[in-house]
Amino acid sequence: MANPHVTAGLPPRSGAGFKPQHADAILADSFRIGFLEVHAENYMGAGGHPHRILTRMREDFPLSVHGVGLSIGSPRGLDPAHLARLKSVVDRYQPAMVSEHLAWSTHDDHFLNDLLPVPYDEQTLSRVCDHIDQIQEALGRRILLENPSTYVAFEAATMRETDFIRAIARRTGCGLLLDINNVHVSATNHGYGALEYLADFPLLLVEEIHLAGHATDEDDIGQPLLIDSHDRPVDDVVWSLYREVLGHTGPLPTLIEWDNDVPDWPILKREAERADALLHLFGEQRLGLRHAS
Repeated sequence: MANPHVTAGLPPRSGAGFKPQHADAILADSFRIGFLEVHAENYMGAGGHPHRILTRMREDFPLSVHGVGLSIGSPRGLDPAHLARLKSVVDRYQPAMVSEHLAWSTHDDHFLNDLLPVPYDEQTLSRVCDHIDQIQEALGRRILLENPSTYVAFEAATMRETDFIRAIARRTGCGLLLDINNVHVSATNHGYGALEYLADFPLLLVEEIHLAGHATDEDDIGQPLLIDSHDRPVDDVVWSLYREVLGHTGPLPTLIEWDNDVPDWPILKREAERADALLHLFGEQRLGLRHAS
């Protein structure tokens, strides 16, 4: 069954995280990327060259805005100034989708350059839901919430991650962004099955998918440790999990994330073309099933 909640403004195509150095190549390319996604924090200034470039790209491509700094899970509450700046970006560009992370990244007045996990319990659930309600009220729209990549687990957790995310969506009405690389990273680091996780994930609430590369390391006892690095091509295991998800959801807007050691546009485009080929394949399969019935 295809997802009934997909936003009409963002097509079920591959998208790319937009980097200004790619602008000319994207505009000149006969391959038309399905959409572009930007980190909201890079556009919170009032003007300048970044805004001029993004305004030009917005003329030709649907846009998704992805936040990394709201710190939705923080016990201290949302930063009103940061939320106001996010609203300014959203009002300016009117993106098809706005998304944020299930994480926290602030402590007192300090911003931590990382997306840190939250404990999955009722107290945290209530806090996260309150924050999402505030965000959606301020922006005047629904947002998507992204599942995290995690490296540690809280002993005090009383809920599974999938149940925690499902409860957030039910209470707030937000949509979900499924980062499949995050699923693989967390499953490997914690020793559970990625397919088992996905089987319990509320896939019908997913409105966007992220794919990215990860680095491989070892922990102190020699066990595999994956790092959500966004600095290389999507791993074959993640492509396999992506096919599994599309088999359940049908085609969904799919972003290729590549934020560090950013390559030239043709390399990023090759990843997007691979996603597009799978989206087309599963779209054709869905069409065939409908005709057969």
